[in-house]
Amino acid sequence: MLPTILDLSSLRAAYQSGLTPLDAIEEVIARRAASKDPAIFITPVPDEQLRAAAKALMARAPEANSLPLWGVPFAVKDNIDAAGLPTTAACPAYEYRPEADSTVVARLKAAGAIIIGKTNLDQFATGLNGTRSPYGAPRSVFDAAYISGGSSSGSAVTVASGLAAFALGTDTAGSGRVPAAFNNLVGIKPTPGLLPNTGAIPACKSVDCITIFAATVSDGVAIRKVAEGFDAADPFSRRAKPANLPVSGLRIGVLADAEREFFGDKEVEALYDQAIERARALGATIVPFDYAPFREAAALLYDGPWVAERLAAVETFLATNAADFDPTVRGIIEGAKGKTAVEAFNGRYRLEELRRKTEAEWETADVLLLPTAPTTYTVADMLANPVVLNGRLGRYTNFVNLLDCAAIAVPAGFGKGGVPGGVTVIAPAFTDDALAPLADALHRAASSGMGIDRQAAIPEASPVVPGDDGLVPIVVVGAHLTGMPLNHELTRPGGRRIKSCRTAPDYRLFVLPDTVPPKPGLIREPGFDGKGLEVEVWKVTAEAFGRFVQNIPAPLGIGKVTLDDGSQISGFLCEAHAIEGAREITELGGWRAYVTDQRIPK
Repeated sequence: MLPTILDLSSLRAAYQSGLTPLDAIEEVIARRAASKDPAIFITPVPDEQLRAAAKALMARAPEANSLPLWGVPFAVKDNIDAAGLPTTAACPAYEYRPEADSTVVARLKAAGAIIIGKTNLDQFATGLNGTRSPYGAPRSVFDAAYISGGSSSGSAVTVASGLAAFALGTDTAGSGRVPAAFNNLVGIKPTPGLLPNTGAIPACKSVDCITIFAATVSDGVAIRKVAEGFDAADPFSRRAKPANLPVSGLRIGVLADAEREFFGDKEVEALYDQAIERARALGATIVPFDYAPFREAAALLYDGPWVAERLAAVETFLATNAADFDPTVRGIIEGAKGKTAVEAFNGRYRLEELRRKTEAEWETADVLLLPTAPTTYTVADMLANPVVLNGRLGRYTNFVNLLDCAAIAVPAGFGKGGVPGGVTVIAPAFTDDALAPLADALHRAASSGMGIDRQAAIPEASPVVPGDDGLVPIVVVGAHLTGMPLNHELTRPGGRRIKSCRTAPDYRLFVLPDTVPPKPGLIREPGFDGKGLEVEVWKVTAEAFGRFVQNIPAPLGIGKVTLDDGSQISGFLCEAHAIEGAREITELGGWRAYVTDQRIPK
């Protein structure tokens, strides 16, 4: 049986105990059929296609947990392309069918994740509330009268209700954070450009981010590391330049009294105060700061010329299909028609002036701790006053991408009415990894569970550890060894060799016939008493690892290889049928010895 919330640690433990991805997918299918919220998905992957995907994964990588996200079900916001599924951006007339996955989806699938469907959103990712869609309004998993948050509404609900282990959203103004707060989840909002936007429909192209909803901070970070990496096809993609935060003596900026605004919601204000005290108990120094320049920068996103970017994204379609837009979304986007180039430059100048003012605040605080949203609303209230109430939800989120920050939203507890609130930790660009331990500690200290399961214990097996280099180890045995013909596939993307070593004694090595360049087949035979085989351990980026997996020709695949020190690392293995009649070279001790013996060109 799977737990209510599908965190990675529990899934991996279940797989190690004998559960298969097909078993997990059957459970997902059953949960999806039993869901009482009909507005979560725009396009669910049909049941038989899900089963086929699970079977294909088991054939490609038969060993449990042999890929970073082996058998992990996930959902994708329907403004991000997934091959074979329509992309609508919550506008049926806009629908198209992409031939290829977006870059991020491709990386996740290569790592073993299984997509279960495309999720609902505020149309063209314009909104923070989740009610602006012709496909309905997904609801908070805790009270169907309340909004789920938007624009990544369906993505948050899939994770919070236990349908998926994680989901992709997007975030321009807070759409990867507000839905997390309203559904008791973690929202990973990376530094802009860290996750490439290739294959995602832009809202404001210069500040958009693909984001991750997950049950825990460690899950979100692990998934982000698989998905991130420079992509030349995205003009806004950036190479990571990790930045540190103090390990001790951390200064956390909190709202000064003059900048506190909760629109009368005393319960959310109390949850914010409790989060501040948790941060203090963790050893942080609490520093009130002036939020005014951040608030003024936030206002530029909708009240300034950046709204013209939303028009730029859909201008041609709007010219012929205005009637197909949600009325509120159309009003916002058409409001950009009067904007001039002069206003755009003046807006940019004003943003830089405000950025300079915020620099003074960063001199006094290492991290900001803010309410994710100052309050929440019922669906009925939001529909009655869609612009004003939506604007309130972004009070503490709209500035983050404009000012090039990383952020992680975490649960902060529940009010007396049973509706959750959240807080967000924010720091300058590329502090993504450095923010994670604090976010993780705050989530654990809140004791609010994960998603709909308020009593769930956050797995201790997957704490966030600072200093992880984010690289994936891989064992190579043949043509990828140092000096061999395919070694460039490791070195070109920046891989580095960790060590040369040997496998455990029960491995055998064969020459695979008719392979170019020549390749060996590594087979494990329990009980075989050999001397071990020469291999190398390399570390590569998650992107490079995904390419390996995607491009490996049959009969080779990736599985866990046991080394002579007892450790297990993913590496190249061979299907047993392929060695029938093949020459065995185990006695030579490794592929390099065979190449030397046969004088095969390196």
